[in-house]
Amino acid sequence: MRVQADRVSVTGPHGTLLSPTSLTVSGGELAIVHGEPGVGVTAFGLALAGRLKPATGTVTVEGGDPHKVVAIVDSPGVSEPDGALSLQVVVGEELELAKRPANKAAVASWLAEHDAAAFATTRFENIEPVTRTRLLTALAANREGVGVLVLDTPDRHTSDVDSWARLAREHAERGLAVIVLTATTPVSALPEKPALCGALEQPDPVRCAPVETAEIEETSGDQE
Repeated sequence: MRVQADRVSVTGPHGTLLSPTSLTVSGGELAIVHGEPGVGVTAFGLALAGRLKPATGTVTVEGGDPHKVVAIVDSPGVSEPDGALSLQVVVGEELELAKRPANKAAVASWLAEHDAAAFATTRFENIEPVTRTRLLTALAANREGVGVLVLDTPDRHTSDVDSWARLAREHAERGLAVIVLTATTPVSALPEKPALCGALEQPDPVRCAPVETAEIEETSGDQE
């Protein structure tokens, strides 16, 4: 599994959203991407997921259709849940999207399995940021065929960098390619040297899983 962006730029109605940016991340690797606050860094994530056509450059996803292989997590205005909904409703919708059982019993079971049963009726906007990101990432990773996770600016919810960095690493250790988009956290506070929006030469992603583990995860995902 690998996703590669080659000189990808994105243009909006009023000008450039993202200057040409390159990035390559394989299964079992973690890359942190930093951009200025605004829509540019999200535009990069949407381009990686095949949801936004680049103005220039190409995105190549080895392993299948980007719409199915790349899951973009909690993207503002795109995959971000409605804050007025209860957690159990959000989970039910996500399970249905993943083509998993989504009845009341299935939702209750999933919440219990993920230590969130106590928050079932809590409005989603009131869920603690750490729990919010953990649950949404788990739901995305649960979708059939997903091999790439793009966490869209989890730092907009919390200044606790370690909470989302640890979570991202855990999923990369399981063999997924994981990309975390950041905007409000200073570069100096990030746990790894980040790739930068608008840059073509980037630091290597951090390998979190042996190559064999990533290959096993990819194979098992194809067989589900």
